[in-house]
Amino acid sequence: MKARIIERFKFEAAHAVVINGKPEEIHGHTFRLEVAVEGELKRGYVMDFLELRRIVNEIIGKLDHRNLNVLFENPTTENVALWIAEEIEKRLPSGIRLQRIVLWEGEENGVEFEF
Repeated sequence: MKARIIERFKFEAAHAVVINGKPEEIHGHTFRLEVAVEGELKRGYVMDFLELRRIVNEIIGKLDHRNLNVLFENPTTENVALWIAEEIEKRLPSGIRLQRIVLWEGEENGVEFEF
């Protein structure tokens, strides 16, 4: 049987997205992140919540209170979410896979990827 665990996170960052070749004014957001990983239910759990939290906190620590334009060519929410997903996938234990990631830019705007 496959099962999923879900963890939520938040971080603060600024960006100026390039739209039609022109950057917006730089502005900041509280980003909210939801990560779901999937695997076989073994010994009553998929993976330790604390291990998943450590993995994701290490990744978003590189983004927290930063200007995302320094880190990304075009720091759209989609590009940031895909980067986070790639970084999570590199660090997950064997047999565990990233199933879904949702990244909210403020309260109203978000992007979701399912893998």
